[in-house]
Amino acid sequence: MSIHSPIETNGKSGVMADYLDSLSLVERLHRLLLDVIKDEFERLGVIELNAVQALLLFNIGENEVTAGELKTRGYYQGSNVSYNLKKLVEKGYMHHQRCEIDRRSVRVRLTRQGRDVRDIVAGLFERHADGMVARGVVTGDSLKDIADALKRMERYWTDQIRYIY
Repeated sequence: MSIHSPIETNGKSGVMADYLDSLSLVERLHRLLLDVIKDEFERLGVIELNAVQALLLFNIGENEVTAGELKTRGYYQGSNVSYNLKKLVEKGYMHHQRCEIDRRSVRVRLTRQGRDVRDIVAGLFERHADGMVARGVVTGDSLKDIADALKRMERYWTDQIRYIY
């Protein structure tokens, strides 16, 4: 399903249609990613975590971070990350500690239980990457090309936010 716009009739139909299709795909892929993670945890009988929380644990990895740093990296929205970090601390997946320098800020890192979840998600991603290559869905080179193109789009959008008034 592609997004259709009146702009397509203004002589930009090819590029504009492809751009809108790309935006739609990014949204759908993110939702599908969360569904894939949810299904994996349901299969394993882990129902106390949602997919967003599991992905958050994966993205934090071995780092010790603040909620602000996660927002700055572009992973999560403000209230979303704060709520999920609180829940993950309550459930024992994360340690939290007040920053020595800025007492208003809390630093978080994964507990052993959180690292186990991170490892499950990493294993899932590894199986999927291997499966896609094995089935000819993508190659290592085509994945790199996709990632490079998405990074260029990210830089372009970031520049639009920072430098265009």
